Amino acid sequence: MTTRREFLEIAAVTVMSANLAQSTSGETKNRIPYRTLGRTGEKVSAIGIGGYHLARPGLAAEEATRIVRTALDEGINFLDNCWDYNGGESEIRMGEALRDGYRQKAFLMTKIDGRDKATATNQINESLKRLETDRIDLLQFHEVIRDSDPDRIFATGGALEAVQQAQKAGKVRHIGFTGHKSPEIHLKMLSTAAAHHFTFDAVQMPLKRHGPSLQQFRNQGPSCFVEAKHRSLGNEANGRSFHSQKQNGNRSGVLALSLEPADQRCDHRLRLDADSAASS
Repeated sequence: MTTRREFLEIAAVTVMSANLAQSTSGETKNRIPYRTLGRTGEKVSAIGIGGYHLARPGLAAEEATRIVRTALDEGINFLDNCWDYNGGESEIRMGEALRDGYRQKAFLMTKIDGRDKATATNQINESLKRLETDRIDLLQFHEVIRDSDPDRIFATGGALEAVQQAQKAGKVRHIGFTGHKSPEIHLKMLSTAAAHHFTFDAVQMPLKRHGPSLQQFRNQGPSCFVEAKHRSLGNEANGRSFHSQKQNGNRSGVLALSLEPADQRCDHRLRLDADSAASS
């Protein structure tokens, strides 16, 4: 079982390995740095738990629960998930982990893939059921990677209508989007939103060392950050680390997760995952 000290050491090494180390001055809880997430006004931990790997083969449901609850007990409150991760099993496991009062400790983010109102509505309701909650703190449009995605989401009868309806009903608190293919598509999403007099609360984009499509974000990503800052958005970025540690036969990896545009710094949110693909 990973101790708190070992966990923090893994996180610290990952930050350095990503070559993005920045000051962690400011508010902390149990030595975990906190940041205000964009327009949400919410204080979220600069270390978070990624949901995808909680349901990877070889990781028991009990271990997934232990990972989530240990993180929440230690002051980590940002949880990441998605409607389509592992056919919904990732959300189911996170929902189980959030029983017994743990939901109150978490800032819960999940994502949907639907582009029309009916599909998005169904996915939102399924996510709420799996996560065993009546509200999602941050709901994001997942994988905005096609040039047509912004227009489909903002069209009459599009997914945004479902998300705004859910927000009015109290099922969703804040709205964002993610993508990992093209900075230009991110910028189109922002401009399309502006054309419809809508402002997102958060944006998620990749920041990794490897991957052909991700090179564009390393080269052109700053334009997205500047535009997001102009719109007072919270930025999140995800990037796989190069370090892991075995625990109970599985590997525990750490993923970088956030950027904050308020001062154009890379403030890191790390996601602890049960990553069977990572290597020591």
